[in-house]
Amino acid sequence: MSAVRDHTWYHATPAQQGIWILDRIERLRPTYLIPSVIEFTGPVDHAALVDSVERVLARHPALRSRFRLNTTSLRVEYRTDGEPAEVGLIDARAEGWTEDELARLVEALCYTPFELDDEPPARAEVIKLDGGTTLLVLTVHHIVFDATSRRIVLDEVGALYRDGPDAPLPDRPHPADLLVAPPAADLAERIADAVERLRGAPTTVDLPYDRAPDDELSMLGSLRGADLDAATTEGVLRASAEEGCTPFMTGVALLAGALARRGAQRDFLFSVVWPGRDDPASAEAVGMFMTTLVLRVALDASTTWRDLLGVARTACLETFVDADVPLDALASELDPDRDVGRLPMTPVLVNLAEVPAPIRLAPGVTGRYRPLEPQYSKWDLALFVHVDESVGDTGSAGDAGSAGNPGSPGPGARLRLSLDHPTDLFTESTVDALLAALRRCAHDLARSPEEAVLEPARETRDLTDPAARLDLVRSVWAEVLGHDTFGDDTSFFDAGGDSLRLVVLVERLRELSGRAVRTADLFRAGTARGHAELLTDEAAASTQRPARAGGRDRLLGAVRDRRPS
Repeated sequence: MSAVRDHTWYHATPAQQGIWILDRIERLRPTYLIPSVIEFTGPVDHAALVDSVERVLARHPALRSRFRLNTTSLRVEYRTDGEPAEVGLIDARAEGWTEDELARLVEALCYTPFELDDEPPARAEVIKLDGGTTLLVLTVHHIVFDATSRRIVLDEVGALYRDGPDAPLPDRPHPADLLVAPPAADLAERIADAVERLRGAPTTVDLPYDRAPDDELSMLGSLRGADLDAATTEGVLRASAEEGCTPFMTGVALLAGALARRGAQRDFLFSVVWPGRDDPASAEAVGMFMTTLVLRVALDASTTWRDLLGVARTACLETFVDADVPLDALASELDPDRDVGRLPMTPVLVNLAEVPAPIRLAPGVTGRYRPLEPQYSKWDLALFVHVDESVGDTGSAGDAGSAGNPGSPGPGARLRLSLDHPTDLFTESTVDALLAALRRCAHDLARSPEEAVLEPARETRDLTDPAARLDLVRSVWAEVLGHDTFGDDTSFFDAGGDSLRLVVLVERLRELSGRAVRTADLFRAGTARGHAELLTDEAAASTQRPARAGGRDRLLGAVRDRRPS
C-alpha cells in the first residue's frame, strides 16, 4: 500500500497547472476527464468487484489528491492525504432503471466535473444490468491520470478480484518523487532551441471548416475512419520502413501532404501527446505524466513522398528530444496573443490510436470497452493512426515516441486512419472528403514514393486488358469506400457508396484512367464490373464529343439525339 503523507503540499507540474486553470475557466467542457465504460460478460461477484475497485482507488496517492491555488506564489499545489472515492453498486433491474435512465446515468458519471479542491478526482460505479452483463463506469480527472494509469488500475482491480484483498500488489511510487525539473539554465537553453526550431511557422492550420471555431462551439465529437486495403498498406509501410519511419511518423507525413494538396499552406505545426514516462520508475506509477509536444513539418513543390517521410521523421525526433520543454513556455514566445480557452500553437493533433485489450477479470468473465456516448473532442481535428495487427504480422508499432525500428509489414496488415473532430466544425461530407484525400495520399505514397507530393501520381495501366481495367476499378472503389469487402457485381451504393463518394469516384477514375467518364454513366452501370466496361476505348469514344464543340452545340446535339426517327 502506498504511504499517505499527511499535511504535505506538492507543486503541480506545468502540465497539471495548465489543466487546473483551463478546468476552472471551462467548467462545462468535459475534455479534462478520462471516462471508461467497461462491459463485463459472465457471472460477476458484484460485491467483490466493488470492494476491489474501492481498494485500488484508495491505495494510489494521486487518486486521493486535493488541489488548491497558492495565491501568494500563484502556483497550483496538491496534497495526497484526502479521503478516497466511494464506489457505488446499482442493481438496474431490481431497482427499476429504464434504458433511457441508465444512459443518462452513465453520461452523468462520465462527464460531471470534479470539485478538485474538496473531493477525490475519481469516481466509480458498478451497475448490474442482468444476470450476465455488468458495467463498471470509472472516471478520473486527467490532472492525475493517463492511459498508463488506467491500465495499472484495472490490472490491480483484476488481481484483487481474483485473489482477494490479500493479493500481493506491488508498491507504487509517489508521483511527486518522480518529477524532477531540469536545472533552470539547461531548461532555458532548451526552450530557446525549441523556439528557434518552430519560429516562423503559422500557429493556425488551414482546415476546411464548415463553421468557424468560437466560444459557443460544442465539444460534442465524432470519429470517422477508413481502412487502407492490404496492398496499399504494404506499400506505405514498406516505403516508411525504408526511411526509418514509425506508423506515427507516416501519419504525420500523410496529413501534411493531404492538407498541402487542398490549400496554399506548406508549413504545419501538429501536436502530439507524449507519454512522459522516460524514467523507468514512472512506468508503474499512477499519475499524470503525459505532456503535449509540437512538431513542425514543411514541404515545397519539389518535395517527394520519400523526402516528406524524412522530414516527418526528423521533425518527430527533434520534438521528442525536447519532450521536457513546457508547451506553455513555447506558446508564450510563439503564440503570445492566443485565447487561453483555445489550444496553444495548433488546433491539430496526430497520435497513434489506443486500442485497449479485453480485460480478463476472472475465468469466464471478460470485459470490453464500450464506445462513449456521447464522446467529446478536444482538438479541431485529430488524426489517429493504427496498424491492425490482427490480420497480419506488422512487427512492433510502438507509440508516438517510437523512433527506432518501425517493424516490417506482414501479409494482410491494414493501416487505419481515423479523424476525430467536434461535430459543429465539420459536416460528415467534409470529413469524408478529408479521409478520401488521406487515402489518395497513401495510395500515391505506396505506388510512387519518388513522385512530388503536390503532383498526384498518375498510374499507367493497359486498359485494353479487361483484368487491368477491373483491377483499377476495384482499387479506386476500395480507396473511395474505405474497404474492399465488395463483389464485382455489387452495387456501388449497396457497398456503402453515396452521392458524394460517387463524385469522388468519378474524379479518381478520370485521373487514373485518362478516360472522360461521366457521373451519369457510372450511376447507370452501378457495379465494379460495369464501371470497368466504361473504361474500354469503345465506351470512352461513345461518350465523347469533339473538344471544340461549345455548350450550345452540345445541347443541340443532345436534343437531336432524342428526336424520333
